[in-house]
Amino acid sequence: QRILEVAHQLNYYPDAAARTLVSGRTSTIGFVLCQSPDRIFADAFLPEVLHGVGDAVQENGFRVLVHSVEDVTAPEAYIGLVRKKQADGIILSGPRSDDRQLVQLKAEGFPVVLLGQLPGSGIPFVDVDNVEAAKQAVEYLIDLGHRRIGMITNAPLAYTASRDRLAGYRRALEQAGLKYAQNLVRYGDFREESGHQAMSELLDLAQPPTAVFVASDLVAFGALVAIKQRGLTIPDDVTLVGFDDVRLAHYVNPPLTTVRLPAYGLGYRAAMLLTQLIGGESAEEQEILLQTELVVRQSCGAAL
Repeated sequence: QRILEVAHQLNYYPDAAARTLVSGRTSTIGFVLCQSPDRIFADAFLPEVLHGVGDAVQENGFRVLVHSVEDVTAPEAYIGLVRKKQADGIILSGPRSDDRQLVQLKAEGFPVVLLGQLPGSGIPFVDVDNVEAAKQAVEYLIDLGHRRIGMITNAPLAYTASRDRLAGYRRALEQAGLKYAQNLVRYGDFREESGHQAMSELLDLAQPPTAVFVASDLVAFGALVAIKQRGLTIPDDVTLVGFDDVRLAHYVNPPLTTVRLPAYGLGYRAAMLLTQLIGGESAEEQEILLQTELVVRQSCGAAL
């Protein structure tokens, strides 16, 4: 008690490095993002996810180290966080099918939680049902009478979320008896510029789509500009649906119909699950799917 009183009087705080040496823990969670820094800074969805992660780790006495990785196939892309004892566990956002380091960490028993899924890996995850969410968005367009429906992915197909959203698009078409046409699909790359380029290519087709499902709001913003630059109107000439429901989706002109993801909840649940794994607790749920919602705004209209 006397030692504690003196420590308080001297405004003493334990040395973090010394505590790590004694306990073998860093009290730090690594938040790994499989994107380049410029893409991360442009990501309007990420702040809400980080907010959720931050609240959860603070409740459990941890702090967050954010780490950006563009090429997960590179040696030591992020596994150095483990090797150098910089983190007690990792949340990895945007898993890729070609990421072998994740499988290695899982085999070594290191605590890892995915924001997204890597089927067959057995790694705990928090996600949404991307296939079903995309399917519902495209079904809404079909219900409006659209039959020539294009798609722009949110990212390259190495990202599992991108593949799943494309699968949902295809499933909706097939169940409605509509033929899947490869020329109506273009591939985004997280940023507005990729959406602008992809939408321009779709509009150059001899028979352009009357509606387009874009699997990311940010990519959809670029598509929206491309449509307007052609002198076309939304939704009269082209109907547009996004994915994420970032804050700006409500304020673009016209306001964007989009799939709402629980960004804060994804980050919070992932961090809570990881702290349980780090503490050796038995987590009842290790494969967590959160609910999505289609938010209808003015960017959608009936087929003419």
